[in-house]
Amino acid sequence: MLEQTIRAGLKTGILKQHQLKRLVADTTVQEKAIAFPTDARLYHKMRLKLVKKAQLCDIELRQSYHRVAKRAFVMQHRFSHARHFKKAERQLRRLKTYLGRVTRDIERKISQLPHLHQEFSPLLEMAQRLLSQKRDSKNKLYSIHAPEVNCISKGKAHRKYEFGCKVGLVSAAGNAFIIGAIGFEGNPYDGHTLKACLSQTMRLLNKNRLGDAYVDEGCKGHGCCDIADVHIVRRGWRKLPARFH
Repeated sequence: MLEQTIRAGLKTGILKQHQLKRLVADTTVQEKAIAFPTDARLYHKMRLKLVKKAQLCDIELRQSYHRVAKRAFVMQHRFSHARHFKKAERQLRRLKTYLGRVTRDIERKISQLPHLHQEFSPLLEMAQRLLSQKRDSKNKLYSIHAPEVNCISKGKAHRKYEFGCKVGLVSAAGNAFIIGAIGFEGNPYDGHTLKACLSQTMRLLNKNRLGDAYVDEGCKGHGCCDIADVHIVRRGWRKLPARFH
């Protein structure tokens, strides 16, 4: 689709051939539509998902904790808002306890029903991952319905953290026409994403080598000198000089 967009841009004259000689590459975050991932919300949603799945599979749980967990979730938010942190922490521990009890109850019940192992395996893995993760853990779970979400810090003053996936973009320096876009798993270093972005652009433009590519200081150590002339633009530059357009 992106290749056809580039062809349409060249055909209509919106994109010129000479503009493809100078490119700009950068990374951004494609945010996911998820609520801010607090521990209380994740424990509560994970327990609800497990209980719902157990009901669909006709598994009778020892207790679903529906009423007490809902009250603990509400009170945890209220105590946090009122800055009663010890009381809020107590409610959070209750939510984690309820999730652990439901998880272990389901594991005991499906041990006698081997045909349900495959259905419950993804949910139980997420529940165990959620119960074991701590503040300084790596590869944390931030969303139940979108477990691939990562926490990415891009150094923005108005938004310290963004939840989604990292995306590399390549555009023409003259008119900012997007000619390359690729997503990455995890939170790789920007310099390690540049080669994949430029390689994709080179393939879409059907070229053996690109011209000038301008990047920010986050792409140091890129290792792309064989496919493009990479120029690192210092932070003081607000935009490319007029001769680059």
